[in-house]
Amino acid sequence: MFLAIEIGGTKLQLAVGNAESDSLLQLERRDVYPEHGAEGIRKQIAQTAPGLISAHGVRSIGIGFGGPVDPYNGKIIRSYHVEGWVDYPLKAWCEQSLGIPSYLGNDSDLAGLGEANFGAGKGSQVVFYSNVGTGIGGALVIDGQLYLGGSGSASEIGHFRPSIHADTPDQIIESHSSGWGMTAVVRHRLEHPHSGDAPWISDILQRCDGKPENLTAKILAAALSEGNALAADVFEQGIRMYGWALAQTITLLGPNVVVIGGGVPLVGETFYLAPLRQQIDRYVMEPRRDTYEVKPAALGEEVVLHGALALARTMS
Repeated sequence: MFLAIEIGGTKLQLAVGNAESDSLLQLERRDVYPEHGAEGIRKQIAQTAPGLISAHGVRSIGIGFGGPVDPYNGKIIRSYHVEGWVDYPLKAWCEQSLGIPSYLGNDSDLAGLGEANFGAGKGSQVVFYSNVGTGIGGALVIDGQLYLGGSGSASEIGHFRPSIHADTPDQIIESHSSGWGMTAVVRHRLEHPHSGDAPWISDILQRCDGKPENLTAKILAAALSEGNALAADVFEQGIRMYGWALAQTITLLGPNVVVIGGGVPLVGETFYLAPLRQQIDRYVMEPRRDTYEVKPAALGEEVVLHGALALARTMS
């Protein structure tokens, strides 16, 4: 058996599985309290993991971390949500604290590995996974194996720059197409409205209690689904830019399946996936058309855990 650990900015998940099916034998969830820092998360792991290891005869651990990591050296580079993770040797800490081999990966990479092996990409030779939430991540899986590149980090589609004029680090796909990016665009429209925006601005302000700082991607998605034209315009532009980025990825890598995960696409087929497919088709190299499928992710909240189990099995 193997143990999977997912460390995020708001949640900690631990699960036991055999890494050969999409079933988990035991799952434990804990809330993360950012004010307790990285040490608080490590204490939760130290309290929860030993019982799972003992009960199920776990032989190795896979860890998915919500932030940039150095998987080759088993270190966290940093967290954008919780203090205390900068250059932290998490692999070594797990092995010393829990007594069994441990392996580290970025959460988006492991989500892609999970979807390729057990989810929407199962059975396909080349799978590209991308998640759209607060940010935009990516992962490339070939014959069931995660491609990490020479540096341990690859497939950063959210950091594509959409033109030769996008010559500063903030001019990236994430800034326009992520949940955070689209809400930032709407906040800008609230201050600098276009012609005809007034009734839609009023609707959005009502949804966030008159406070633009309270606006979230979830609120924006609800406005979209209920006919708000400003929300529809911002989603359309965000999806168009993201579709352009995916089209370049498909042209370059030739995946059989593109799996779309994350919270933003949960707005659904009509409002997200169907227009996304249209935009990909608009920009992709013509001979690549009809060579790939775009599918929604299938593994839900446990997707990173499934990838972590696959990592633990592969590395053992």
